[in-house]
Amino acid sequence: MIPRCLINQILRLAQASPEREVCGLVGAAAGRRMRCYPVPNVAERPECRFLLDPKGQIDALRAMRERGEELFAIFHSHPTAAAIPSPADLEFAAYPEALHLIVSLGTKGVLEMRGFRIGSSSRPREVELLLAPE
Repeated sequence: MIPRCLINQILRLAQASPEREVCGLVGAAAGRRMRCYPVPNVAERPECRFLLDPKGQIDALRAMRERGEELFAIFHSHPTAAAIPSPADLEFAAYPEALHLIVSLGTKGVLEMRGFRIGSSSRPREVELLLAPE
């Protein structure tokens, strides 16, 4: 279960930069306490791809470790595409144990977020996202 405040934070990040893919990590501790770690997108074409800034990614993972958290999810947005993994998302997916959260801004004014497990199989598996009570 994902807290509504975390979902809202990720959606706000996507809305704040609608022309480029935003990205980051989500850490979780025992009891499912979760925290969002936005990481700069350093892709050459950030309007259609994301690449986590290496220093930002290391800093986020270090902060998680210091707080007793583990990597729970990797999130990014698709400014004009559906909330499904793109071929590039599948090709460059890392951390198969992490949930991949994708936000679509290209849904005619309605934000959409979907979750996927992207592992060693050739097909991503969609995961139902359940909201935790506040």
